[in-house]
Amino acid sequence: MASLVAVMQTNRSSSVFSRRNQAEAMCRRFRVLDKRALVFLSLVSMLHCALADGKTLVLLDNLNIRDTHSIFFRSLADRGFDLTFKTADDPSLSLIKYGQFLYDHLIIFSPSVEDFGGNINLETITSFIDGGGNVLVAASSDIGDPLRELGSECGIEFDEEKTAVIDHHNYDVSDPGEHTLIVADPENLLKAPTIVGKPTNKPVLFKGVGMVADPENPLVLDILTGSSTSYSFFPDRPITQYPHAVGKNTLLIAGLQARNNARVVFSGSLDFFSDAFFNSGVQKATPGSQRHERTGNMELAEALARWVFKEAGVLRVGAVAHHRVGEADPPAAYTITDLVEYSVVIEMLLEGRWVPFDGDDIQLEFVRIDPFVRTYLKKNGGKYSVQFKLPDVYGVFQFKVDYNRLGYTHLYSSTQVSVRPLQHTQYERFIASAYPYYASVFSMMAGLFLFSIVFLHMKEKEKTD
Repeated sequence: MASLVAVMQTNRSSSVFSRRNQAEAMCRRFRVLDKRALVFLSLVSMLHCALADGKTLVLLDNLNIRDTHSIFFRSLADRGFDLTFKTADDPSLSLIKYGQFLYDHLIIFSPSVEDFGGNINLETITSFIDGGGNVLVAASSDIGDPLRELGSECGIEFDEEKTAVIDHHNYDVSDPGEHTLIVADPENLLKAPTIVGKPTNKPVLFKGVGMVADPENPLVLDILTGSSTSYSFFPDRPITQYPHAVGKNTLLIAGLQARNNARVVFSGSLDFFSDAFFNSGVQKATPGSQRHERTGNMELAEALARWVFKEAGVLRVGAVAHHRVGEADPPAAYTITDLVEYSVVIEMLLEGRWVPFDGDDIQLEFVRIDPFVRTYLKKNGGKYSVQFKLPDVYGVFQFKVDYNRLGYTHLYSSTQVSVRPLQHTQYERFIASAYPYYASVFSMMAGLFLFSIVFLHMKEKEKTD
């Protein structure tokens, strides 16, 4: 009986031990699975974030444009953009849902559209721009009213429908006779490599409608202008009135960077982005002109896409620090005439990575209402710094960096500090310039002392009869 009990206890203990081992093994397995799930979820979230930054809605006149402009779209897809192709009159179109933007960028390659489908209209697109969205628009001579109204909202005025840019001196040898296949010289490009890319000697082919910028809008950029002999009019009609655009005022490509750093690019030519113009040779029809095997359309189009979709020219402010010279931490309040050091980290987005920005024209202002100090920041390693003496004025001041340059996003940083007067223990005990006043006080005291001695010890002579 005792042996049977011992055997039962042994079996029970072994079964408990085995169940415990199984439970520990399952826990370890779940821990491994949990870690793998966390890694997987983190990778999925990172991938989602990467794709979310490049979600782009592409509106087309017809889906054939996806094939005729495949090189341009492929370059965007290779850089990580998530392109959604739809016709411009698709009834299911939606750009904003429940107050949230469904896309980060918008491409409108539908110049002849008369009405956008779904929930997209002029107000929606302008709200998208006001919310920081970026838009690339390509028009043509068959431009409709929606694109003309969108251009007017952004300070760009398109010419009438069926008009084209004409240049009788700078047209390609393959032009059919209307002189509307324009050869634009690279000298007519905006001098901003951040927007148009590195300079090349390749001319650009252009065939489309002309534009004019609003002279009262300082945010409009003349990216590519026509030559002095170009103008915009109907190609099949005699000129009976003054053209809409003449000479250098004729815009072929224009841009806009809003005050919220949203970017918009208008091209008067849809063919400018086509595979045919990318791969075509180019030569002016004038005798002795040089022939180029390839146009500069591809390089310019990619540079414009990088700029308008904020792959280039994007700046941000990193760590900001300020303190008295010789100290490490900022004080609760500065004192007038303190020697102060200010530093700021400025970074630029380059190929998807934030790298230190290299600039030599960044200024710092020490502002109360007006700037009391304005000085250049000097690059010191990975940051910009400067030392300066605070003015002999107390109040509430700001360290302000306001950097606004062509092709870059507006960079602004403001740090508020207090500047107080000297405490009573911080004044000089004796001021050298007051020594004459000190001497006059002590001389007066000495004179009074001598006068008191003389007055007290002087004895008047007694009067005698």
